[in-house]
Amino acid sequence: MDTKSERLNPGDVVELRSPDEIAKTLDAEGALDHLPFMPEMLELYGQRYRVARRALTACYYGPGSSRGFRADDVVTLDGVRCSGVAHDGCQKACTVFWREAWLQRADRSSAAPEVDLQKIEALRSRLKVSIRPETYYCQASELLKATGTLSRQGRMARYVRGLRAGNFNVLEMANSFATFLSLWCRRKLFGPFPRGKGKPTPVETLNLQPGEWVEVKSFESIIDTLDERGHNRGLSFSADMRRWCGRKLRVKGRLERMIADGTGQMKNFRNTVCLEGSTCGCSYMGLGMAGCSRSELTYWREIWLRRCSEPGREAARARAVHASSGGLPQA
Repeated sequence: MDTKSERLNPGDVVELRSPDEIAKTLDAEGALDHLPFMPEMLELYGQRYRVARRALTACYYGPGSSRGFRADDVVTLDGVRCSGVAHDGCQKACTVFWREAWLQRADRSSAAPEVDLQKIEALRSRLKVSIRPETYYCQASELLKATGTLSRQGRMARYVRGLRAGNFNVLEMANSFATFLSLWCRRKLFGPFPRGKGKPTPVETLNLQPGEWVEVKSFESIIDTLDERGHNRGLSFSADMRRWCGRKLRVKGRLERMIADGTGQMKNFRNTVCLEGSTCGCSYMGLGMAGCSRSELTYWREIWLRRCSEPGREAARARAVHASSGGLPQA
């Protein structure tokens, strides 16, 4: 396999290499060092993106959750998440990982290269999307193979490398570490956090739709919906989700099916949504937003939310009424 690449840094503008060049880097499974090149990644042809960060650490939903790629040749791109189209509509919307061998710096003075549809389809035909019925093949399913568990020293070393690479600044690093330290101390003193007492945990159906505005309920109200592990019907309310309590956010989309990390199995969900701007901080693992490269969407049970008006709409309506009345109080 040809893995020729150039080192990319946050802020670099890049484009995909030609389908032929990418094909030469892939093994029989359509992967490079166990990281699959997915059909959804072909959607980027003909476009340019900015490098978001070097992918030095990654979280994982399971044991050994603090992980890292074995080779320092992976980056993420601003706003690029998997559409799930080739994987039966998976709604996990993972941040896509890119081997540097698949990308090249774009010449800003020239137009983007023309898209060769025939070669793109030839590359697509090589890409694997499933292992067996109901078991899918993607970057989430292969994450354990593409990464290794990081020790505490390994995490800190990569944290420093992330600072040097420009993934974050000193203040962001300090804030992330302070959050981790406070949560670590709390766990040592009081046990797992957060956790409730409910068994079985309650459910509520709001049928929220994309674009609707919601307010995250108070932390005390949410605790009442959790079991002793901090879960509501198997879905965890993580420690860093507390920072959203009391805030108004817009619904990004419903979550009804997603491929599970490490297994490739499709999981079905009910009464669950994603909210715009709400991503996992990983602070409870000592990674923090400044460290973890996955920036996973946070999943919200509808029972943790309540519908509300768009922020500022009530104030705008009051100002309009006030203006129409000439500034006089209403009778």
